[in-house]
Amino acid sequence: MALKDILVHVDNTKSCATRLETVMALAQEHDANVTGVYAYQRPVVPAFIQAQISREVLDEQSKQLKTMRETAKKQFEDIAKKAGVRSEIRVVEGEAYDVLRLNSRYSDLLVLGQYDPNDDGNEGLSELPDRLVLSTGRPVLMIPHFGRFDNLNQRVMVAWDGSRLACRALNDSLPILEHAKKVDVLSVNPHEAANGHNQEPGADICLHLARHGVNAEAHHIVADDVDAGNMLLSRASDEGATMLVMGAYGHRRLRELVLGGVTRYILRHMTVPVFMSH
Repeated sequence: MALKDILVHVDNTKSCATRLETVMALAQEHDANVTGVYAYQRPVVPAFIQAQISREVLDEQSKQLKTMRETAKKQFEDIAKKAGVRSEIRVVEGEAYDVLRLNSRYSDLLVLGQYDPNDDGNEGLSELPDRLVLSTGRPVLMIPHFGRFDNLNQRVMVAWDGSRLACRALNDSLPILEHAKKVDVLSVNPHEAANGHNQEPGADICLHLARHGVNAEAHHIVADDVDAGNMLLSRASDEGATMLVMGAYGHRRLRELVLGGVTRYILRHMTVPVFMSH
């Protein structure tokens, strides 16, 4: 599968520009089209409250919403034009989750920004990445809210345990892996997840990747006293990884919400872009 149609969430967060620049660089690499989607909702004010609010206040709210939409649209168009990437921007009224879920069905990849609790532009979007990863049926590329990420394919790390989810994520990311200069396939505590695989479960998948022309090398680490999410991010940092590929939500999301889990940890603490599939 080629990566030719990328959908990116456009919003009013401080990190949106970096997200768009990352997407445009990826689109240049793959000669892909980028579609930006900006979703907005008009404030719902009960009639009995509207009667107590002056027309000037309501008009000012409407003006601010319009300004936010136009600012986000112009930022997308300016960055796309500078990158020389084929693009379009859709400004749609509706809840961000519903709008992005629908539009993502017609793309190869959905790109989202990591939730930043300190950014007012993220209001009401704390659960957006989690919900979309599970519901779109498309791979999702998460961009951290801090840092710059112009060269995703420099050194990619793949989290591999031989599971269905890991297999899905690796296969979905093949268009990017085939452009990568180096791919590290990392198994954390492989003895726990052998399930019929050998003690170096990354070896066979590296052979598969080699047949696709991917320069991949298998590694494993044993760290029973450190959780897998922490270990993955630490290793990614140590190795200078420019992107992490992993399966998302191996357990029910409710269980991870209550007990914690690798996906939740990565979404909250990522330091490099993360490519996820469910």
